[in-house]
Amino acid sequence: MLELRYNPLTDEWIIVSAETQRRPVQPSQQSCPICAGGIELPEEYDLVAFENRFPALKRQPPQIHEEGGFFQKARSFGVCEVVVYTKDHNTALPGMPLKQVEKLVEMWIDRTIELSKHDFVKYVFIFENRGKEVGASLSHPHGQIYAFPFVPKRVQAKIEAMGKWYQEKKECLICQVVGNETKDRKRIVYETSSFVALVPFYARFPFEVHVYPKRHVTTVFELSSRERSEFAKVLKVVTAKYDGLFDQEFPYMMMFFQKPFNCNLRSDLFHFHVEFNPPKRDKDKIKWMASVETGTWTFINPVLPEESARMLREVKVEGI
Repeated sequence: MLELRYNPLTDEWIIVSAETQRRPVQPSQQSCPICAGGIELPEEYDLVAFENRFPALKRQPPQIHEEGGFFQKARSFGVCEVVVYTKDHNTALPGMPLKQVEKLVEMWIDRTIELSKHDFVKYVFIFENRGKEVGASLSHPHGQIYAFPFVPKRVQAKIEAMGKWYQEKKECLICQVVGNETKDRKRIVYETSSFVALVPFYARFPFEVHVYPKRHVTTVFELSSRERSEFAKVLKVVTAKYDGLFDQEFPYMMMFFQKPFNCNLRSDLFHFHVEFNPPKRDKDKIKWMASVETGTWTFINPVLPEESARMLREVKVEGI
C-alpha cells in the first residue's frame, strides 16, 4: 500500500506507506546495509546518495483506485533518498573532518538542484534523525531527503507567516530575527561572519537550535562558496556542542527549510534556515511529544531558552 490520502479537517495530505514497515532497525555494524560492502553499497565510497529501498514516495508510484466523492486519494509521486555522510560507521556529523562536512553540504546542494527539476516535486526536505530516541533505524551516519509532491502543512504555515510579516513590516521576518538576536546576544550559541546559531526566543524544545544565514537566501544552493564552508563549520560546531553538553551522543532531528518549487506560492520572501529539534531535556530525561504538542501544535518548554543557550554556548569544542 502506497498512496496519499486527503484530510479535509486540516487541509493536508497524509502519506500511507506500508513499505516503511520493512526497514531494518538498528542492525549491527556487521550487517549494516549502508557500510561499504553492505546490501545497499557493495563498493567502496566516500559519501553517497541513493534512492531509499523502502520509500514513502516514488517516482513511479503504483496505480490506485481513486474513490469518488468524500474520500480523496492520490498517487504517491515523489522521491525518497538516503544520504550517507561517510563510510566510517562509528563516527557522526560532529566527529567528521570539516572537509567531509563541506563535501556533504555540496551533496545536499546537488541533490536539491536535481530533485527540484522534476515537475511533480513541490518541496525538497533535507533532514537527519540521529538516535533511536527520534526513530533512527540505522546508527551509521546518514540523513534523508524527501521530494514531496505537495508543500507540507508546517512549511505552508511558515510561508504564510513570512508573507504576513512582510506585508505589515516591509522586511523579511528572519532577517529581523537575526538582527534582534545578534543585538540582544542572550540566546546566541555560535556565530560566524555569515551565520548565527541560536536558541530562539520562542524555542519549543529545551535545547532547540536554529541556524540562520545572515544574508537573505531562499535555498541552500544560493549560498556562496564562503558561506557553504561556514555553514559546514556551524553544523559541525552545533552538533559537537550537543555531544559535549551531557558528554554523550546527543539525539536530534535536523531539518532544512527552504522555498518550495514548481508551484505558485510566493517564494522570494522565504529565508533558508535549519532547525535542530533534540528530544533531551536533561542528561537522562526526554521531552516527549504528548497530547498537547501532538494534538494542538502547542509546545510546553520546560527549560528557559536563555538558560539552554548559555549551557550550549559554554560547551568547549576542540580542534575546529
